[in-house]
Amino acid sequence: MDPSKQETNQKKASKPMAKKETQEFQFVVYNTMTQQKEVFKPKIPGKVRMYVCGVTAYDFSHLGHARAAVSFDVLYRYLKHLGYEVTYVRNFTDVDDKIIRRANETGEDPISLSDRYCKEYNIDMSDLQCLSPTHEPRVSDHMEQIKDMITQIINKDFGYVIDGDVFFAVDKFPNYGKLSGQKLENNRAGERVAVDSRKRNPSDFALWKAAKPGEPSWDSPWGPGRPGWHIECSAMSAHYLSFKFDIHGGGLDLIFPHHENEIAQSCAACEESDVSYWMHNGHVTNNNEKMSKSLGNFFTIRQITERYHPLALRYFLINAHYRSPLNYSVVQLEGASDAVFYIYQTLKDCQDALLQLQEEMPNDGKPARISPDAKECISKLRNEFQVKMSDDLSTSLILTGAFLEALKLVNNLLTMLKKKQQKQQRLLVIKSLKEIENEVTKVLDVLGLQPPWSYNEVLLQLKEKALTRAGLVEDDVIRLINERAEVRRNKDFLKSDQMRAHLQAKGIALMDVGTETIWRPCVPVQQDSEIVPSEGQKVPPKPESA
Repeated sequence: MDPSKQETNQKKASKPMAKKETQEFQFVVYNTMTQQKEVFKPKIPGKVRMYVCGVTAYDFSHLGHARAAVSFDVLYRYLKHLGYEVTYVRNFTDVDDKIIRRANETGEDPISLSDRYCKEYNIDMSDLQCLSPTHEPRVSDHMEQIKDMITQIINKDFGYVIDGDVFFAVDKFPNYGKLSGQKLENNRAGERVAVDSRKRNPSDFALWKAAKPGEPSWDSPWGPGRPGWHIECSAMSAHYLSFKFDIHGGGLDLIFPHHENEIAQSCAACEESDVSYWMHNGHVTNNNEKMSKSLGNFFTIRQITERYHPLALRYFLINAHYRSPLNYSVVQLEGASDAVFYIYQTLKDCQDALLQLQEEMPNDGKPARISPDAKECISKLRNEFQVKMSDDLSTSLILTGAFLEALKLVNNLLTMLKKKQQKQQRLLVIKSLKEIENEVTKVLDVLGLQPPWSYNEVLLQLKEKALTRAGLVEDDVIRLINERAEVRRNKDFLKSDQMRAHLQAKGIALMDVGTETIWRPCVPVQQDSEIVPSEGQKVPPKPESA
C-alpha cells in the first residue's frame, strides 16, 4: 500500500464516531488474569496505554501472526472510536536464538537479517489495513533499558549471576503462576534453550546470556552477552508506558511462560508494577492443530495474499471471536472473499447512483429526511454495532444481522430509483441511501475493512485474485463468454449451462443481464454443490449418507 494512503487511512480511523461509550454500552473485555469479563476503565481517564507482544523477525510472518495483529488492531481502532487517546506499543524481537541460527545458515548479519523481516512484516500489516502502532521498539535499540532492569532485579535479590549468565530466581517470587495458574514445576525451563544444570531451580529463566563465539553481543556489568527472551518486553513496556499501564496483549501461547515471566520480572524490578487487563487472542489451527513454524504446518501471510485479497483475509480473521480458535479453511477464505465483494459492489453501486443524482440533492444544510425503513435500519445497525463491539469485541456477530440488512436495503432502494417516482419520494430514497451508506462505512472503518482505494479499484483487485485462483486471465473469460453467447444463439441451452457450470466450479460466476453477459467472482461450486479446493489445498471428504 502507498504509505501516503496508509497515513490518510490512519488519520481517518482516528476520528471517533462517538465521544464516549454510553452507560447503556459499557465496554467490557475478558481479562485472562481474573478469567472473567470486566468493565474497561483506564488508569488515566481518557487515555489508554497498551502493549502487545510482536514477532520474532527471522522469516515471513504466518497466519497466526496476522490474527494477533488484526485482533489488536480492531481493539486499537475501537478504543480510538470511543474517543480515547491511545498509546499503542508493539515490539520486534530482533535478538534471539532463532534469528542467529537463520543468519548463520544464510551468512547474513543477524541484526540486518532481522531488520529485513521487520520491514516485510510492516508491508504485510499495511496490506491487512493494520494501523501503525505509536511505537515499534526493537530489542537491539533498548539494551540500556534492559540492562538497567536486570540490575534492579539483581539488587533486589531476585536475580543471580553465574559465569556471565544472569538468571531469575523464581523461588523468590511467591506469586509466580498467578496469570496462568501453572505450578512452578511446570515451567518449561528457559523455553527456547536447553536446561542448564547450573541453575538453582530448573524453572529459573535467563535474563542475560553470556556471549558465545559467532553471536552478537553487548557489554554489560556481567560481561559481554545478550538478553534472554522475556526481559525485553518488561523493559520496553516500562520504558514507553511506565510500570503501570492498561492492556497487555498477545497470543494465547504467550500466557505461559512468557507473560508469566514478564509479570515476575516487572514486579521484581518495581513492586508497584501493574497491568489492568491481560488480553489474549486464540490460535489459528490447521486441521485442528496449532499453526506454527516449528510444526511446519503454517501458511505465510504472503502465500495467502497471493491468492486472496488482504481485505478478504482480514474479513476471515475477524469473522470469528478473537479469543476462539480459528481453523484455516480454503472454504471459509472463499466465503470471505465473496462476502467482501458483495459489500464493495453494493457500496460502489450506491456511490455511483448518488454521484449521478448529486444535482437532485438539496444543499440547504437541513437534517436529511429519510424513510421510516431507513431510519429503523440505521438505528438497528448502530445499536447492534455498539452492543456487539462493547461486549469484548464480538466482531463475528457484527458482519451479519443488521449489517447485511442494511446492504440489502441499499440494493432495494437502488432498484426503486430505476422506477418512475414523484420528486419528493425520489428525494426521500436518495437521502435514505446517503445516510445508510454513511453508517455502513463507519462500521467498516472501525473494523478496518474500509478500503484505502476506490470501490472500483478494490473490486478489480478481487476479480484479479479470483482469476489467479482459477488459473485464468480475463481474456480467457471473455472468450468463453463469447463462445457461450454463440451457443445460446444456436439455442443449445444444455451446453450453455455446462459452460456456465464449468466456470462456476473455478470460482467465476456468469450473469446474463439483458443481452449482455458479465462475470464476477463466486465461491467455487460444482454441480453437486461441493466446494472445489484450490490447488494444493484439501477439504474434508463429504460424509457418507446414513
